[in-house]
Amino acid sequence: MEETAHRPEVTELLAAWSGGDRQALDRLIPLVMEDLRRMAGSFMARESPGHTLQPTALVNEAYLRLAGRHNVQLGNRLQLFALLAETMRCILVDHARHKKSVRQGSNVALETITDMPVRVDVDLVALDDALRDLASFAPRKSKVVTLSYFGGLNLDQIAAVLEISPATVKRDLKAARIWLLQELRRDGGSAAGSTR
Repeated sequence: MEETAHRPEVTELLAAWSGGDRQALDRLIPLVMEDLRRMAGSFMARESPGHTLQPTALVNEAYLRLAGRHNVQLGNRLQLFALLAETMRCILVDHARHKKSVRQGSNVALETITDMPVRVDVDLVALDDALRDLASFAPRKSKVVTLSYFGGLNLDQIAAVLEISPATVKRDLKAARIWLLQELRRDGGSAAGSTR
């Protein structure tokens, strides 16, 4: 979410796309492509080695899913990146579910969520299930984790997207981390800690 996304064209194209101009997305994506590749690379860096989905394919799939959406209402670039983070999360979870139906696997490193000195490998499907459970009683906390872990947004950016204070984001993220780690460990050992 660097300076390319700050250009006035990005805001104008977001407004046009939100207003129903379907070609605006085609003009918008090249302006934020570098940020999208970084976001996808960050997602993929947490995946198990040998993952068959590449960052470019993740960006392309996210674009296709966005292109198929109607009535999108985005006011700024951070909301776009929040939507893309959620979209990429869904793509990776769908991919993991398919892969899991073929064979077991698809772990992700969770140390960036848990802020622990040990690496925690978690099944992506289990993480998604835990985030959905969290969203059922604490939707904002689930959204904060998604924006941080999957979207790569910092505290100030998350605060801007959710229209809350950075201090609230920090508290939500800490509480969500604790709950997720406990939940993932409780659910049959789907999280396994190993030292780095």
